[in-house]
Amino acid sequence: MIAFIASFIFVVLAEMGDKTQLLAMAFAAKYNPAKVLLAVFLATVLNHALAVIFGRFLTAVIPLDVISFLAALSFIFFAIWTLRGDKLAGEDKKESRFGPLLTVGIAFFLAEMGDKTQLATVSLAVEYKSMLSVLLGTTLGMVVADAIGIIAGVILRKHIPEKGIKWFSAAVFALFGIIGIYKVFVK
Repeated sequence: MIAFIASFIFVVLAEMGDKTQLLAMAFAAKYNPAKVLLAVFLATVLNHALAVIFGRFLTAVIPLDVISFLAALSFIFFAIWTLRGDKLAGEDKKESRFGPLLTVGIAFFLAEMGDKTQLATVSLAVEYKSMLSVLLGTTLGMVVADAIGIIAGVILRKHIPEKGIKWFSAAVFALFGIIGIYKVFVK
């Protein structure tokens, strides 16, 4: 039980203001909040399960810098993708061809790769040696923290024009992409 509680508290605190919480907020301003939360949950379970099981060995096979660089590039891709909708007739009324669940899930999974909460999950699993408790605690912590971001996204959607939300979302994605690339090359 201590592993679960410690994992939950640590991840909730680590996720506040994190790029993946902002990502959930941005997607909630565009897609159905329930689908965004479900995608966050599914991506987190998969991502943190990998972290608990294989996390310690990932950097032996794939350098963490490569993982972080690919995640940063994905943010820039999502910034461009978000803005592209403004130029195509009716794009804002169509779902992405992959649907919101898969779109958000993939984006969230990639963004979480090499993120502090994923690395914390690895550390917590090593420290507590209770893989299931750590997985449940970190997953619940991510869902709670990102639900807060989703609520903020829903509120933004009601008070800010859709075009403003798209530009804000694109700016958030691009900013985290640039910061991620900077962190990889400047150490």
